[in-house]
Amino acid sequence: MVLGDIKIELVKKDIKNVHLSVLPPHGEVRIAAPLHLSEETIRLYAISKLLWIRQQQKKIRSQERESKREFINKETHYFQGRKYLLRIFEVDEPAKVVLNKKHLDLYIRPNTNTSQRQRILNQWYRNEMKELVPAYIKRWERVIPVKVHDFGIKQMKTKWGTCNIEARRIWINLELAKKPLQCLEYIIVHEMVHLLERRHNDRFMAYLNKFMPQWKDYKEELNRLPVSHWD
Repeated sequence: MVLGDIKIELVKKDIKNVHLSVLPPHGEVRIAAPLHLSEETIRLYAISKLLWIRQQQKKIRSQERESKREFINKETHYFQGRKYLLRIFEVDEPAKVVLNKKHLDLYIRPNTNTSQRQRILNQWYRNEMKELVPAYIKRWERVIPVKVHDFGIKQMKTKWGTCNIEARRIWINLELAKKPLQCLEYIIVHEMVHLLERRHNDRFMAYLNKFMPQWKDYKEELNRLPVSHWD
């Protein structure tokens, strides 16, 4: 689908709602739409979102992108919003990650390749997140009148979190391990609010403003990764 100078990748799926995404690194636009919607209906929807699309493209294209990680000595990595230098130690023992004041120490066996190093570090991030998330959920269940039955951590390209309302399960993006803790907390609250209101409508925003008035400050910190618009 083409609207002026904007090309849109259209995918029809067995879903209930339209999902519009603007993706880095170049601001590609993608719409996932329910099977029953006509192309003309989707086109009209896209036209109504043109201003939002252009705003997100401008934001993405103006951002500096982090270079691809090679998982080598003195490379910069982040944890909970702080910058650390990676140190590699080759040892004949099981892999592990140790956090120090200024360093992330990665202990690996000799000849561990780049993808294996990444998996080891990502597993450490995942374990750290699994330790943090339950306490946040429990804390906010005392504030928000909902009950979360389960949560999971996974890598996501276009979302910081998702909520399976029927299962009452929230999913958190693994990349949040690198962000300040208040950003992780914001996404948890955001997904928990979806248990009160499915869509990002005025009712949803009213709940968010009530429970976490400063949420917009936290959202700004997260605008460096893919952005999406849900309907």
